[in-house]
Amino acid sequence: MTHRSIYLAGPDVFRPDAADHGRKLLALCAEYGFKGVFPLEPSLPAGLSPRELAAHIYGANVAHIEACDAVAANLDFFRGPEPDSGTCFEVGYAVARGKPVVGYVPDDGTFAQRIRRRHPHAVGEGLVDASGWQLEEFGLPLNLMLGVPCRVIVGDLRAALELLRAERES
Repeated sequence: MTHRSIYLAGPDVFRPDAADHGRKLLALCAEYGFKGVFPLEPSLPAGLSPRELAAHIYGANVAHIEACDAVAANLDFFRGPEPDSGTCFEVGYAVARGKPVVGYVPDDGTFAQRIRRRHPHAVGEGLVDASGWQLEEFGLPLNLMLGVPCRVIVGDLRAALELLRAERES
């Protein structure tokens, strides 16, 4: 399977240095022979209401996913012990469209282990969260709706690109 263009999903667009960080991610993609697509637009249309702007961004990101051959997704915890919800949607959309998705997380372990280690305040005793709700534990690093359809690796974008390049070359 040939992957030439890769949509870079993740909460990286919310970083204070998002534009600079995005340029670094795109350069890394080029280093591996891919055209990266970072969803942060350099300029947005003026005069739109917040709802219209949100619809514009949504449409642009869906179009980017449609145009790309694969998705590399930063699925690290974001604003709590779960990945970014927008990234989760993008992953689901890509999977539904038959696009390969490689997700990456910075640490090893199952979903419950990772939550317990990085967000101990969010868990109770056993396999329940602080509110008594069951913690998912299937031996996957993320919720099964991400961990089953995606290849989830420990590492960063570089590790995801290495996997995609190896797949492309095989």
